[in-house]
Amino acid sequence: MTRAAIPADNPQTPEKISLGQKLFFDRRLSVDGTVSCSTCHDPALAFTDRKRTSVGIQGRVGQRNAPTILNALYNKTQFWDGRVNTLEEQAALPIVNAVEMGHPNLDAAVAQIAAVAEYQQAFQRIFGRPLNGADLLRAIASYERTQLSFDSPFDHFIAGDKNAIDASAKRGWELFNNQARCNKCHALTDTQRDVTNLIDNDFHNIGILAVQHKVVPLARQAEQLIKTGDTTAIDRAAIQSDMSALGRFLISKQEKDIASFKTPNIRNVLVTGPYFHDGSQETLWDVIDHYNKGAGLQNPYLDEDIQPLALTENDIDDLVAFMVSLTSAIYQEQGAVELARQRALSRTTRPQRDTARAFGPKPPRPAPPK
Repeated sequence: MTRAAIPADNPQTPEKISLGQKLFFDRRLSVDGTVSCSTCHDPALAFTDRKRTSVGIQGRVGQRNAPTILNALYNKTQFWDGRVNTLEEQAALPIVNAVEMGHPNLDAAVAQIAAVAEYQQAFQRIFGRPLNGADLLRAIASYERTQLSFDSPFDHFIAGDKNAIDASAKRGWELFNNQARCNKCHALTDTQRDVTNLIDNDFHNIGILAVQHKVVPLARQAEQLIKTGDTTAIDRAAIQSDMSALGRFLISKQEKDIASFKTPNIRNVLVTGPYFHDGSQETLWDVIDHYNKGAGLQNPYLDEDIQPLALTENDIDDLVAFMVSLTSAIYQEQGAVELARQRALSRTTRPQRDTARAFGPKPPRPAPPK
């Protein structure tokens, strides 16, 4: 599976990976020397920044939560809206986004890095040619493809160690694939469990602030932009403007995709919050409460699989226990601290909890506006 995820035109080599690692942590890749890839994807924080939405040069705040790059090589598409397919393409866009790294174009970033003699020599040695944009992106992507994260208690459980996770997590795993309906997105199919990445490689409207953002008028405003197919312009709209709320629609141009976002890999989910594309949910309890009540009302584009779940408090705790079991060994210590923080918060603050809706009927979905 991992070998199949390595593109033929960018084979892995130790030297290229090392160069990519150096670039990943080098703030000279940004226009003012203040932001690196690791600013938003910090390995000490499971390659996230633990912020609601990411902050770039000069304190500029974006519209999207920074997803982890752990296991990103297995993604069929990159970014929350899937606007590019490869890690090479993904690496380019933050560099030229005015909120993130701030260069006007990739050539400007190349010129800045090429001023460093060490980089000139490294690119000549590794690629056999002068430093250029395509090779810069190949190096960064090569390093990102080394960031794999398994070795969780859940993996040991699936491998046959029935004592690797406790009874609560086992109940949570069954709820995940049945009553809680998590498998509608976090599985290969409704009946085929995915124990590797827990994703369906698809996009869903899960009811996050779609009505508040008034996505229908936004979609009309965005139509001219998306007709151009200009990836850089779409990237800027996704990061810098309220059009971020349109999600996959910015790419697909299909009305059904309004406010739909990519199903995220939930490995290490305990230590990669806050949650959802806009970082709007603070705890795993908040996430489950959101789904338990049937997500957003008055949302004409809400995913058809979203419905009230009638989960009890014990059920919710079991689901959290399962998700905690997806924490890799390297993050176990900080995971324990984060679990204690989230659990304490969940006992006093549950903004998404609505028991009446959770145990009520599925409300009718309004028709899309004409």
